[in-house]
Amino acid sequence: MPRKRILLPLVVLAVFPALGGCTALPGMLPLALPVLVSGAGGGIAYTVTNVAYKTFSYPIEKVEAANRKALRKMGIVEVWRKVEDSNVEVKAETSKLTIYIDFEKITAATTKMKVNVKRALIFKDKATATEIIVQTGRFLEQDAAAPALLFVKGSGGGDETPGPLGL
Repeated sequence: MPRKRILLPLVVLAVFPALGGCTALPGMLPLALPVLVSGAGGGIAYTVTNVAYKTFSYPIEKVEAANRKALRKMGIVEVWRKVEDSNVEVKAETSKLTIYIDFEKITAATTKMKVNVKRALIFKDKATATEIIVQTGRFLEQDAAAPALLFVKGSGGGDETPGPLGL
């Protein structure tokens, strides 16, 4: 019997803040904040060491090309590019950051991109890593949305005229 008397108030104290509506928000904010912020990356995951990564449903060549455009747009200078087997490594820099980008060919149509942005020796810049991936994704979408032009044989004299998708 004494066990129930102690347990019931503890349960009520534990559950009460969750049932308090808006008054419980300040107390619950430390618990909810990581959940709310984790969705801000739009499908971008992070390793324990704050390396951002995302898998794209595009061939490695297209992801690389989109990444080059993204780096150029962001004013980031590519220092070197190393191709090994079906993977590509890129090092890029700004005046304050050193950026390592890895492209891993998962399949012929799927590529995993990892971005590690370092500031000084030990600090990581997760926001810049996220933006590099987001901008790369935007260029991939723009390229995919561009209409394909096929040359259609004209009806007179054998000339060819471009038309969207052969129509």
